[in-house]
Parts: sequence; structure tokens; C-alpha cells
Amino acid sequence: MKVIVVRDGSAVLFSEFGQKPVNVGDVVLLGANTLCGSEPEGHITVTTIYADTDYVLDQVFWQHVGLVRDRFEVQDFAATIYTEPAQILRVGEDRAGMLMPWLDELVALSVEERPVANFYRMQALWFNVAHVIAPFIKTSQVRTSPTQRATACPTWPRIRRFAPLRAEARKAADLLRTEPERRWSVTELADEVHLSKSQVGRLFVEAFGKSPIAYLTMLRTERMAVLLRTTDAPIAVIAEEVGWSDPDFAARQFRRSVGVTPSGYRALSRVQAPQATG
Repeated sequence: MKVIVVRDGSAVLFSEFGQKPVNVGDVVLLGANTLCGSEPEGHITVTTIYADTDYVLDQVFWQHVGLVRDRFEVQDFAATIYTEPAQILRVGEDRAGMLMPWLDELVALSVEERPVANFYRMQALWFNVAHVIAPFIKTSQVRTSPTQRATACPTWPRIRRFAPLRAEARKAADLLRTEPERRWSVTELADEVHLSKSQVGRLFVEAFGKSPIAYLTMLRTERMAVLLRTTDAPIAVIAEEVGWSDPDFAARQFRRSVGVTPSGYRALSRVQAPQATG
């Protein structure tokens, strides 16, 4: 996931939350595999914290240790209470100002590349940042009881830990990244990695937080965005090139992922393009 703190200037962001402005005092929170684009309004300065998904889930586990049995339940629990993968947190300039010295020190320690020596200080700085922004994160009030959780999925002893990424999930993602334009189905993907449809779907969601088809949509949308910015090709041609034969369907998928239509995205990308001078 990403935590993006706006330090100076402003921009227009477009993502799953639609098209919204951000200014000093705002923090952008993006879940793993969430698309987000931006157009600066003049200039913008940000500091971005990249947090590993397993690390964040481990934090959620200890924060809610009374509600979950073990770390394997945390992913579903987190998906239930943190339902919005892209959020803009309006923390205000005063609170954002508190973050600046911590962010500067965190950046300086990261550049040193001494993770062992700086480990505890970097953890302390991260917790300071998280303490300030956490109250602004939107959550869902929907909860499941221990009985419902116990009957919904198998439970494991507390001592179990996150398993390594399965080779089949990694291979499936590589296949989708290599040929996003291919007319993939879950059945074809399952055959490629020698798993059943249900198995490949379950392993993929556990590994990447999205179904294989949702992941493929993300890859196609990213490629479509690049082509919209860098070429003058018609949108229907671009849609076909990235794997969508129906341009209307492609436009709906793009807007759902990015927050604006393909034509709107192309127009935004050209507003900020530098003008040639004679």
C-alpha cells in the first residue's frame, strides 16, 4: 500500500474515488494494486511511504488481536473493515505539519540503507505517522462474530504465520502481465498452472488481493492509460490493442478503475503537456 502526504502545491487525482483535488494537508491512501493518476496544478511536492501488504496486515492483527484468531483471518477481517482501496484523508495543514519532521527523518534513514541499525527508529517514526492519520481512515461498521468466522472458514493455531507466495500464483500473474491482450478466462489460466478454477482463484486473491480477472483489468487499464497519453490512436483501437474488443465495455472498465473516461483522461494528460516555443 502507499501513503502519500502532500507537502506543497496541489493536484487533481483520479482513481476509484473519481476525480478529486488534493492540497497541502491531504494524505492519499492507496491499497495494494490500486490504480491512481494525477495532474499537478502548477507544482506539487509529496512524500510517499510504501508499506508491504503483509507488514500492514501484521499491524492490523496486533491492533485487533481480540477479534481475530490468527494472522490468516486478518486478510478477510481487513477487507471487511477497510472497504475503500483509495481514500483522500483531509487531515488538515496543522496535523500534516506534524508529519513533516518525521517524514524527513524516515526518508533520511531509508537512504542510508541500514535497515538493521535503523529498524527501531524507523518503526517509531512510522507509528507516529500512522497515529496521526489513522483516525481519518474510512472504515466499515460491518463485523462478523467469532461464531460466524469459525463456521465460514477453517481456523488455524495462532502460531501459524503468513505462507510464502505460491509458485502457481506467481506464474499466473506473470502470464497475465506477459499477455494482457489475450482473451484470458479463469479456466485457461487454471490449465496453465495446473490447478482447478477454484484453487487458482483462491490462491490469486490471497497473493494479490484481487481475482485474476480483476488483476487483468488493472493491467489492461494501466496499458490503456499509457497509450492514451503517448499516442493519438482512436480509443477503440487502443481498447482492442489492450484486449477489449468492445470499446464501450473498455470505457466502463477504465472509468471504474481510474475515475474518468478514456477521453477525459486523454484531455487531462494534455492540459499539462509542455507547449513548444518557436
